[in-house]
Amino acid sequence: MSTDKPKIILVLDHDIIGRIDDYRYGNRVPSRSEAIRRLILEALQKFENPPKKKP
Repeated sequence: MSTDKPKIILVLDHDIIGRIDDYRYGNRVPSRSEAIRRLILEALQKFENPPKKKP
């Protein structure tokens, strides 16, 4: 099953990989790649739509 999607090689510390795996298993995500995608998308959404400060 080939894909035309770009691939990125990422080097992470064991601690971060462990945290990603904990997220993956805790949320029943089928793969580590999918868990990383979901975490990145969530972070980007928060960055692009920051909470509004109360006056």
